[in-house]
Amino acid sequence: MSGNSLSKSEKLGTMPVTKLVFNMSLPVIISMLVQALYNVVDSIFVGQFNSDALEAVSLAFPMQNLMISFAVGIGVGTNSLVARHLGEKRPDRASEVANTGIFLNLIGYAAFAVLAIFIITPFFGMQTSIPEVAEYGKDYLSVIMFFGFGIFLEITGERLLQSTGMTKLSMISQATGAVINIILDPILIFGYLGAPQMGARGAAIATVTGQIIAGIVAIILNIVFNKDIKLSIARVLRPVGHDIAEIFKIGIPSMILNAIMSAVVFIMNLILKGFSEDAITAYGIYFKLLSFVYMPIFGLNNGLVPIFSYNYGSRQVDRIKKAYRVGIISALIYMAACTIVFELCAGPLLRMFSATESVESIGLVALRIMAIGFVMSGFEIINSTLFQSVGSPMKSLIVTIIRQGAALIPSALILAQTGNVNNVWWAMVIAEVTGLILSFIFYKGLKLTPDEPESSTEK
Repeated sequence: MSGNSLSKSEKLGTMPVTKLVFNMSLPVIISMLVQALYNVVDSIFVGQFNSDALEAVSLAFPMQNLMISFAVGIGVGTNSLVARHLGEKRPDRASEVANTGIFLNLIGYAAFAVLAIFIITPFFGMQTSIPEVAEYGKDYLSVIMFFGFGIFLEITGERLLQSTGMTKLSMISQATGAVINIILDPILIFGYLGAPQMGARGAAIATVTGQIIAGIVAIILNIVFNKDIKLSIARVLRPVGHDIAEIFKIGIPSMILNAIMSAVVFIMNLILKGFSEDAITAYGIYFKLLSFVYMPIFGLNNGLVPIFSYNYGSRQVDRIKKAYRVGIISALIYMAACTIVFELCAGPLLRMFSATESVESIGLVALRIMAIGFVMSGFEIINSTLFQSVGSPMKSLIVTIIRQGAALIPSALILAQTGNVNNVWWAMVIAEVTGLILSFIFYKGLKLTPDEPESSTEK
């Protein structure tokens, strides 16, 4: 191993912690804000096209998010293991994990493309009785799932860059895809510059085009600039069984967390359908806005994962604790600010999506109630990242299952029986209180030193 072969990743164990957290996180936060912006802009343009298309895109969210959940879960597991092996000064093992992670995400894309053949029509049939909404939804989701290989490549490539401290390059790939999507959205949705008017399908084509280009850029940046890991087609096609198990062990809680979110949105749509289609649309707008709110927190997480994992591997507990404190304080301040914005500006936020008077009436109450839980969720998210990064992913999984499965959905079902849709939104607050309590309990018993690493000759 050459003397400077770990020069990029070694800053994870040497740079002053506060500077390191923001050095790692800010580029990712910026790129994820751009990505969140194009998700919001996507819905704004679709809402201007017509309200049925906006509802259709909202209904597509659970399945679209399920795809992303798989890719993110694999990315989290790969990111954590790569950083941990680099912290242990084992670059060859880091490269094996990286190539195996790419293999797993390609398999994930293929599985979802096949699933699309069977699931799309019944998926929308369960959520809406309006034929136009179902048709727009099928147009949108079929493109997203059949041509979704870009999002798998993009997430994999970005996590590999982040795992070795190259977050600025990660920002380049993500921002590239987002800008392309924003440019193509109005052209393809409304038929500008000679393009046909494609509505919801045009929004989907813009999305997958941006994802594919971003994915290609991310892989190229890894091959050209990321000297801490070595990628090759031959090694991707020879995945290491042990690494597959380890990646899933770390990544499954993240997958389940996001998958549960998809299931929750789907079930909430069914509950809200009992009130009105406008309630579903208002809830869909909330989730589009929520993606914008949470992207900086997820960007902070992506910066913290390699810091936690590298220092866990090198047994620098004080640096883990300092990074955790910086992450928690930053998350709480930011989420408090978001709560204030939602409380004071709910109306303008809804009107960005061309919300009808009925949708706005429901959404005003919904946004203001659900924003109460933002600060609590910020604490939970940082804790979940720490749990996964230091080899305790089951803690994160348990919090998610109890928070969403045992608190949110039962509460929503019970509150729906009052016959007042405004009461249903309080289920979100109940879930966040539950998650906050569990996260705090698990944090107090967390072990921040690993067992002795396996021998360098073991695979």
